[in-house]
Amino acid sequence: MQSRDLKTLGYVLKRTNYAEADRILQIITPEGKISAIAKGVRREKSKLAGGIEMFSLVELNLHQGKSELFVITGAKMLKFYSGILKDLDKTGLAGDILKKISKAAEHSDNPDYFEIVRQSFLALGSDYNLDLIETWFLFNLVKASGEEINLFRDVNGEKLDAVKRYDWDESEMALRERVDGVIGVDEIKIMRMILTNKLAVINKIKGVQEKIPRLLKIIKAF
Repeated sequence: MQSRDLKTLGYVLKRTNYAEADRILQIITPEGKISAIAKGVRREKSKLAGGIEMFSLVELNLHQGKSELFVITGAKMLKFYSGILKDLDKTGLAGDILKKISKAAEHSDNPDYFEIVRQSFLALGSDYNLDLIETWFLFNLVKASGEEINLFRDVNGEKLDAVKRYDWDESEMALRERVDGVIGVDEIKIMRMILTNKLAVINKIKGVQEKIPRLLKIIKAF
């Protein structure tokens, strides 16, 4: 492996103390998930300490030698999402987002994972409904991981009809027609938009909040 230097953006997924004063970090970047060591970061006068905090967007200078482990040579915090730490529910959701992204990006360099975290954290730092954030996050995580959510045909392969009602069939992982189903044309349109639009756009859709609980139940089942 040839040595290389990399300047990139990132969100810290996990930090682990190492040796006397170092930390090993798992970081999601536009280039994918990387592992990096911050040498001496736990010392009192470390210049790196303030630049690699959790729940923050950081700019990193990295060097990679013969090992797969990068060495952090410089770090600058660009944005700290302080609002996340002021609310236990937000902190919990943010932590869950990072865990799920870390697992999904383990063997993938899909840049969408970085963008999913970016949009989720922007919303968590604001006053967005938490169920809306989680719903958008989970739908787009599934999409980035290569799974297909069929929002065009039902369990029998029939094209979804705007005048029919549906329920989510967990065993078939698809919509099943049902006269008193809770999923109609509005819910289907919102799910399609969630998969193709930024979270900020979804947040502006009139009436979206009342549809979110049933959509969150669907994506959790998926």
